Amino acid sequence: MEQFEVTFAGFGGQGIMTAGQLLAYAGMAEGKKVIWLPSYGPEMRGGTAYCTVVISDERIGSPIINNPKALCVFNRPSFDKFAPRVKPGGILIVNSSLINVSSDRKDLTQLLVPANDIALKAGTPKAANIAVLGAFIGASEVIPFDTVRKTVKQKMGAKKDLLEINLKVLQQGYDLARKMLSKKEKV
Repeated sequence: MEQFEVTFAGFGGQGIMTAGQLLAYAGMAEGKKVIWLPSYGPEMRGGTAYCTVVISDERIGSPIINNPKALCVFNRPSFDKFAPRVKPGGILIVNSSLINVSSDRKDLTQLLVPANDIALKAGTPKAANIAVLGAFIGASEVIPFDTVRKTVKQKMGAKKDLLEINLKVLQQGYDLARKMLSKKEKV
């Protein structure tokens, strides 16, 4: 596996860091070299928040990634800032519940995922980050879905009712991405 970089970006309180950490833990469970690098704006809740996760079979040279292979974006300011930076051939996952625009770029795979809607329908708006994580895994397959599912169970299993919701939206995000990609391939 070549090095794979993904940035999760949004505002504080959307679970950006949690999504990145879960992916990093899943990468470690697969025996990969992993870096998780958080970055916060000056305000915590409501301010800009993003993290980059780098996963590789080889030693990782630098945690600083300006042009990630994938971007999972949760709000419009983060879309405007980060979407142009995605590498050609990369993946852009947009939380279409909160972002009413899409990229004009033809050199990447873009998936519009209504993450907040999925989470609300499942029972809590706080699970939108997990829906996006599921969609990212479905689109990239950088880590096996079962490993991510086990990681979510391990790291978020303290509250059983929330765990069931998180596992449900993880699966829904994954399935939605797989379905979207199969339609794109048929076109």
